[in-house]
Amino acid sequence: MNVLEISNYTKIYGTDKKACDDVSLTVESGDIFGFIGHNGAGKSTTIRAVVGVLDFEEGTIKIDGHDVKTEPIECKKITAYIPDNPDLYENLTGLQYLNFVADAFDVSEADREARINDYAKRFEITDALVDPISSYSHGMKQKVAIISALIHNPKLLVLDEPFVGLDPQAAFILKEIMHEMCEEGCAVFFSTHVLDVAEKLCNKIAIIKKGKIIANGKIDELIGDHESLEEVFLEAVKDEQ
Repeated sequence: MNVLEISNYTKIYGTDKKACDDVSLTVESGDIFGFIGHNGAGKSTTIRAVVGVLDFEEGTIKIDGHDVKTEPIECKKITAYIPDNPDLYENLTGLQYLNFVADAFDVSEADREARINDYAKRFEITDALVDPISSYSHGMKQKVAIISALIHNPKLLVLDEPFVGLDPQAAFILKEIMHEMCEEGCAVFFSTHVLDVAEKLCNKIAIIKKGKIIANGKIDELIGDHESLEEVFLEAVKDEQ
């Protein structure tokens, strides 16, 4: 079942600069899909279009069959987005912020309490949730952002460089959560420049270069006779200056 379907997506800045050019890819239920490319290749631009914060000129993007342009609310109900540098309401405590997000998604008291307790315990931030977010480190804010994204049990989890700023233990826990979600039929779509992480974590990847998809498919098939994903990536982009 297709959870995310991007078809012929094109984003143009100004009059002629194509940040993304005819991008097409499909993320199915159970997929952990890695989106890799150099800085400026079009990863974040694509991700922001998927989650509905960036308009685009051509193509379609559908989430669980719903069009992000014509059915934005339906898409947002089942999607979670964690940007590379999340902005939180720093005057709130961690718990107040999580309840605010739960209210926005109409999560029941029982479900939100269970999820907050579970994820806060796993990320070891239970005691800190009563403190204002303004007192948190970058890593702590990232953990709260992750919990807030998971609080409505999304069908599609979209992340932009999710492991930046996380300590090794928190990164391990996030990977565990990704696997658990996918085992339950959800899908994960995330960008990363850490190729070792993508190779170990993902079952599918796409490589984007100068706004165009240059490789897309199951990671084992793409690696083939190569020694690593890093070798595949460097070979794919080798003529880039």
